[in-house]
Amino acid sequence: MNMPPYGHLAQRSKKAIWIGLILIAAIIAVFLLSMNLGAVRMTPQEVIQTLFGGGDARQQLVLFKLRLPRIVIALLIGAGLAASGAVMQGLTRNPLAEPGILGINAGSGLAIMLYAAYFPVATLGTAFMMPLCALAGAGLTAVLIYSLAFKKSEGLSPTSLVLNGIGIAAGISAAMIVIAVRLTPEKYQSVYIWLAGSISGTTWNYVLALLPWILVLVPYILYKARVLNVLVLGDKTALGLGANLDKDRFGLLAAAVGLAAASVASGGAISFVGLIGPHLARRLVGPNHKQLLPISALLGALLVLVGDTIGRSVMHTGEVPTGIVVAIIGAPYFLYLLAKAKA
Repeated sequence: MNMPPYGHLAQRSKKAIWIGLILIAAIIAVFLLSMNLGAVRMTPQEVIQTLFGGGDARQQLVLFKLRLPRIVIALLIGAGLAASGAVMQGLTRNPLAEPGILGINAGSGLAIMLYAAYFPVATLGTAFMMPLCALAGAGLTAVLIYSLAFKKSEGLSPTSLVLNGIGIAAGISAAMIVIAVRLTPEKYQSVYIWLAGSISGTTWNYVLALLPWILVLVPYILYKARVLNVLVLGDKTALGLGANLDKDRFGLLAAAVGLAAASVASGGAISFVGLIGPHLARRLVGPNHKQLLPISALLGALLVLVGDTIGRSVMHTGEVPTGIVVAIIGAPYFLYLLAKAKA
């Protein structure tokens, strides 16, 4: 006997809930493990004692000032990038799309390099100027690409959006190379740390700067999940179902750009999260964005947290930037997806 459609949907929803609970449990487990690992090792007992007001001054400094803000911002960055990637894949109807497809990373990096070229390195290292520059660069790049892809007669073409994004990102990357050659070694080192996706030295100020973006934009795209489901069906079908194509696309695109820009501004150019999170989520719960978006966010948060935990515990005398660890994890999966798409 065939299962009725509502039974199938209920089964998928139940599966998504269980997968979400499993991912939350995994995040909690890695969260607890991450508090123990690092240059200064702490036993689980010492961590618990310090969390509840015990521990010496050194342990309190390591846990509350260094590790906890870093762990929290890793979760926020991962959730923001993955949710942004899921929206962009839906809007462009391109399964290989991610925040970088709109030149978010490239635009942010160019703004940072321009700032580094004309201002002292001491100013560059402040907690606020680099995020502000990254946000400005990403926003201007997104506006430029949207303007080029939008046509009055046709509206916003997903294909044109992708092609313009790839072209402008390539041009920006070339400009970054030219600027990098002109930087002093000291300035280039400061920029390189950001471009590598390092969240070392994160403070609670960075967390407070990123948190409002996540709290506002993630609920917005979850609220718009039904609209995104309609847009994925194609322009003609979406119009027939009553969607306002330009308005809905612009709102979702602005939210995706905002999430990606804020995340990149806080953690640097961390790649592949916006690609891998939505892809794995789609395999686990299907294409319905009501389930796809939250599962993508959880997977992205887990991926960045795992990458950061590995990066700061794999070496005894230093650490590997989170962006490099995530790229090592994500590059093979990206190549697999690319090969599968060509097959």
